[in-house]
Amino acid sequence: MDDHPIVRGGLRAILETQPGWHVCAEAGNGEEAVRLTLEHAPDVVVIDHSLPILNGLEAVRQVLRSLPDTRMLIYTMHDDDGLIHDALKAGARGYLLKSEDDREIVTSVRALAEGKTYFSQRVAKCLLDQLLGSEKTVASQTLTAREREVVQLVAEGESNKSIARRWGLSIKTVDTHRTSAMKKLNLRTAVDLARYAIRNRLIEP
Repeated sequence: MDDHPIVRGGLRAILETQPGWHVCAEAGNGEEAVRLTLEHAPDVVVIDHSLPILNGLEAVRQVLRSLPDTRMLIYTMHDDDGLIHDALKAGARGYLLKSEDDREIVTSVRALAEGKTYFSQRVAKCLLDQLLGSEKTVASQTLTAREREVVQLVAEGESNKSIARRWGLSIKTVDTHRTSAMKKLNLRTAVDLARYAIRNRLIEP
């Protein structure tokens, strides 16, 4: 699941060279990723963090609420300590950087398919640091799932009206989520929200 077709095509080509492996679906945004995962119920999902509409971590949370046995692998260019922490808290069982070579993606998917966990060397170091007491506190952890989704969509330029239409909710309800998120994060404007979303890798700059 990646918003770049070339990346998705490359991953499919790599994974389908493995005997017995089949790529059942691809998605270009987080919302579509959740829908297709629930539809196909694959053993392993490879998903980027920086996805439009619904970021990868929210997609992981939503999938695991319905399919708790699905193994989720975050495949991203970001090695931020806070993001790694959030990915594991969301339920991901693997975290791989896009800078790794092709063999690493095969090894990581195989590990998750066998019920194991897999982390690239940089990520493993972060986890060790956290275990030794250097875990970071991330402001986004205080937000509800809906508030995090609102933050991302507003940062992507969506209005309260368009978000309400997307979710089938009233504009007032969306505004309540938005106001609550901004109050918790001590933000005042949509520009502030966008800056926060970029800093916390909810959207790409």
